[in-house]
Amino acid sequence: MQSEKVFRKPKWLRVKLPSSGDFSLVDRELNDLQVGTVCRSAQCPNIFECFSRKVATFLILGPVCSRRCAFCDVPKGYPQWIDPNEPAKISQAVHKLKLKHIVITSVTRDDLDDGGAGQFSKVIARLRSDHPGSTFEVLIPDFQGKTESLDKVIEAGPDVIGHNMETVRRLYPRVRPIADYDASLKILSHVSQNSEIKVKTGIMVGLGESDEEIFEALESIAGSGCDLATIGQYLRPDSINLPVDRYVSPGAFERYAAAGRDLGLKMFCGPLVRSSYHAEEFSAC
Repeated sequence: MQSEKVFRKPKWLRVKLPSSGDFSLVDRELNDLQVGTVCRSAQCPNIFECFSRKVATFLILGPVCSRRCAFCDVPKGYPQWIDPNEPAKISQAVHKLKLKHIVITSVTRDDLDDGGAGQFSKVIARLRSDHPGSTFEVLIPDFQGKTESLDKVIEAGPDVIGHNMETVRRLYPRVRPIADYDASLKILSHVSQNSEIKVKTGIMVGLGESDEEIFEALESIAGSGCDLATIGQYLRPDSINLPVDRYVSPGAFERYAAAGRDLGLKMFCGPLVRSSYHAEEFSAC
């Protein structure tokens, strides 16, 4: 059997530790409110920076995902019950953190008929009522391709709907074995064609794709009517996840960004860029 590639992590992937006491304060407040974040659940490398800036991406529908994507560190298994107080808890957290741009994502819930779309709708409605001056961004799963579920989220009226493509077409069977490349593109197209809501997606590099495949993915994304796209470096969260195939240089990210802009996309690319990283600034573009 061929051995895995072993790389030394380059200097541009070094993560800064908290620069203020706000990191511990935010971490404690979120724990006290029993509010989930993808920052913790997915071991995001930007958690120190974001918590220090009093920014977090909320994770709804419980901490356990019904899928086993090979890149993701979110716990997998049989999903838990849905907390009816989740919208109120998140609203409290938004108030404490004084957030003006609120990002909501979720685990995948294939066990639910609507994939959890109803809970997205309830959370958005509560936040719109409690925080009318804020903007709202959701990062949704594929809802197993059910347009009626997607329409529930559209009707709730967030300012941005994101759905991540994650990788190039060829790698879907390995990286996202239960998902489908074209089905994910259809989500972006459906939102674009049926609303005035901004559409956003993200992909990772370092999973075995070529630059040519990244450019092809950007063409597909632009063709779907998507507005905003992020590209970041895949970082292996655990030994059970896929290994890193390559570390992409900052210069390559600049080329990806230029290619996307030529296609009409607003681009945010870099080694540590993630879907919700600096979402307030990027989504306002």
